[in-house]
Amino acid sequence: MLCRLEGKVAIITGGVSDIGESTAKVLAQHGAKVVIADIKDQLGQSLVHSIGPSNSSYVHCDVTNEDQIKNVVDQTVATHGKLDIMFNNAGIIDNNKPRIIDNEKVDFERVLSVNVTGVFLGIKHAARVMIPARSGSIISTASVSSRVGAAGTHAYCCSKHAVVGLTKNAAVELGQFGIRVNCLSPYGVATHLATDFMEDDGDEKLENQMNLIANLKGVTLKADDIANAALYLASDEARYVSGHNLLIDGGFTIVNPSFNMFQYPDNS
Repeated sequence: MLCRLEGKVAIITGGVSDIGESTAKVLAQHGAKVVIADIKDQLGQSLVHSIGPSNSSYVHCDVTNEDQIKNVVDQTVATHGKLDIMFNNAGIIDNNKPRIIDNEKVDFERVLSVNVTGVFLGIKHAARVMIPARSGSIISTASVSSRVGAAGTHAYCCSKHAVVGLTKNAAVELGQFGIRVNCLSPYGVATHLATDFMEDDGDEKLENQMNLIANLKGVTLKADDIANAALYLASDEARYVSGHNLLIDGGFTIVNPSFNMFQYPDNS
């Protein structure tokens, strides 16, 4: 099953750490040429060194800047001749303020600028070069906050619902050109984003907290699990999957735990 992406070319925004980093490594391991797009230049160059410059490169890119998104896509096509996979992974979250009256407009708009406008621009410019080729796979990172409330801030929840809406619209429009558009919605994983949001003092503590309220026990969600899901959607194995929001949540979003059903004594 190795080299499932042999000959493919991929761009990953927010690609220098956590989900983006794991996905860059997995896609490269499976034969793809990976272009890592981010604003953290030193980390980007370090990741290229780790993966290998023969199958990875780094381009500075602020996803809220259309010229920079356009530049990443154009550089990729100029270097590799095509773009097969666009992974819109860059995202942020604002500080946790449970009361909407305490939330600031500037913070709300900042989250939407990265999480929604950034995804829109990624889809737009990927489509620009994929339409003439009549093929391609566009993937965006959403969240369980795209399916349920109270799993993130108002801005974050709103933004991830919007990602699903963009995914559906783009899948309908671009399907006529053979382009597939999907998104991923992971449960909580101990990324830098999550630990900053939770004001947590370590990955292990955060993982324990997430495992405590998870539906699926005995396994801890890792960035590699999300990377493997992205690999599937990017590969020809998913050649007829489009318009789908793939939940990587161990059943978290399908249960209302307040009913307390199906509980075994001592889980035995």
